[in-house]
Amino acid sequence: MQGKGKSMYNDRQAMERRRRTQIRNWLILIVLVVGVLVGLKVISGMGKTTEISATTMPCYAGQDVTPFGENVLYYDGASIHCLTSTGAIRWSFPVGAGASFSVSNTHLVAWVGSQLFIVDRNGNPSYNENMGAEVQFARVGESYAAVVIGEDTAPDLVVKDLQGAQVDEEMDAFSGMLLLDVGFYGEKGQYMWTLALDAYGTAINTVLNTFQVGKMNTGEVSLGENLAYKVLFEDNRLRVFTTQQMYTYDYKAVQDVNSTMLVYGWKLIDAYIPARGSASMLLAPSSQTDSTTYALTELRVLSGNLDRRYALPSTCVGAAVQGKNLYAVSAEYLYRADIDSQRFYAYALPLPDGVQATGFIGLTSNGRALVTSGDTVYSVALPQ
Repeated sequence: MQGKGKSMYNDRQAMERRRRTQIRNWLILIVLVVGVLVGLKVISGMGKTTEISATTMPCYAGQDVTPFGENVLYYDGASIHCLTSTGAIRWSFPVGAGASFSVSNTHLVAWVGSQLFIVDRNGNPSYNENMGAEVQFARVGESYAAVVIGEDTAPDLVVKDLQGAQVDEEMDAFSGMLLLDVGFYGEKGQYMWTLALDAYGTAINTVLNTFQVGKMNTGEVSLGENLAYKVLFEDNRLRVFTTQQMYTYDYKAVQDVNSTMLVYGWKLIDAYIPARGSASMLLAPSSQTDSTTYALTELRVLSGNLDRRYALPSTCVGAAVQGKNLYAVSAEYLYRADIDSQRFYAYALPLPDGVQATGFIGLTSNGRALVTSGDTVYSVALPQ
């Protein structure tokens, strides 16, 4: 009996050893599988990224630093300078003190007092003349420049081609109104929109007008008391953003009621408009964009039928959209996400030791982000 009991004890010991061995093997297998998955994720992530580098730009944040296609413009109080996206000087154009400017993809229009300048992307001026009255502001498109001159509530709108020849003028159409903004749209920029505020009406009212340059007024829409602050042209439609709604119109300002969207509490901060197809329109909470320094924790993208929210990994000082990529900048990191995903990848900003980002200007078309720290401007290569 003693021999039999000893045999049973040995069998139990053997079974226990086999059980512990099986558990250990399973644990090893689980660890290996997790390690392989993590490794594949890291390799996949590495395959989608590029090295991030930064260049200190020879300009200051307060000098109207502006992306201009692949280049960067700034105004030093005497001249407008054009830099490459990594800081090399391309050209300079003298305009004198007190000037302002606006850009398209290919031209800039500058003004000081009653003087107007039209300059191409290579710094060559095509127009430099006195407009006969003080310029309020000007805008430039693919084929034309629009110039608003005269008194605030009695503005004249003059349209010139890019060589300075006058092609259209609206002398009395905006009497009693404040012209807020002007822009061009259409395949060749042959159409124009204006936003104006009725200064003397019984109630606040913003008015959208559309024109075919040199021919006629094609439409007029009353947008009501909610301030309209941005108009985009994408996929053959005008998108008009107010503090309450996003409205959609065709070339002649006929509304597509079904495309109206509530955007109350959100503000458009950037947009990527491809040559064909739907734009990607980037919004942020209005309460987080009230000051000159943004403090963003959430983003929203509208594109075609897409309406998606994104929670940022940390508070950011700015954000932008380019192609299918969504970018955001915090004090220490540059974040990137695919628009179709809600996962952000973080990249440490390659700024000098102890330096943190305090602002964001925008993106150049060749994949650089303009980031500020105090008065210093850095050009940061974007991860792809």
